[in-house]
Amino acid sequence: MTSTTDPVRTLEAALDGTLDERGRRWLEQAIGRVAERGQAVLEVFPAAGRSCGRGPLPGMPGWTVDQAARARLLLALPQEGAPLGELLFDVYRYGDAAERIAVLKALAVLDGADPAEGGADLAEGGRAPGGRLGGHGLPIVRDALRTNDTRLIEAAVGPYAAGHLADDEFRQAVLKCVFVGVPLSAVAGLDRRADRELARMLADYARERTVAGRDVPQDVWPVVERHPEVMQDRGRQDVHRPERIG
Repeated sequence: MTSTTDPVRTLEAALDGTLDERGRRWLEQAIGRVAERGQAVLEVFPAAGRSCGRGPLPGMPGWTVDQAARARLLLALPQEGAPLGELLFDVYRYGDAAERIAVLKALAVLDGADPAEGGADLAEGGRAPGGRLGGHGLPIVRDALRTNDTRLIEAAVGPYAAGHLADDEFRQAVLKCVFVGVPLSAVAGLDRRADRELARMLADYARERTVAGRDVPQDVWPVVERHPEVMQDRGRQDVHRPERIG
């Protein structure tokens, strides 16, 4: 599956119906500054929420107005590849939580994904045309996954991570979600990338929780049950998904 939609047009169409005249004028001027001098994004990025608003963005579930405006600013950057990744990391590093989440959500868009489709093309293993970031945004994803901020972690396990993380890193990202309480429904591409090794790791986690008398998150079981053979290994035979009551 590949995207045939221009991310710039998608974002502009959504924002145009939401921003007031002041917000549109600010965003247009900010885009011009960033397109002319990429480093200017460090100056205008923090002001997007104040200038454009922070409410939900109609027509793009999961996006807020400021996140979309910030993604549009990042799409105006003239850099590509490694230089783009380095500048994005600076934007992320110097930003507050809202700005960092916006950078994380924009990674898939910068890789050519359609924001209105949630980056499904990348999450499903496709290649979105027009991407100019490649794997150079992974340092940002890795940094977010090292935190314990569930908002950052949830944003980090989006379609960009699904399309670019190596198998071992993807498994560790899923485990991090389980450990900190991020629902696995937030992990893009999980259906495609959940393999036997991940099932084994989650089965071990379930066993440790069970032995300790603790509850096992319900969303762990669908991944484990795709590979029932892992439950036959020594030490896991007595670990089972609890039956639902009612």
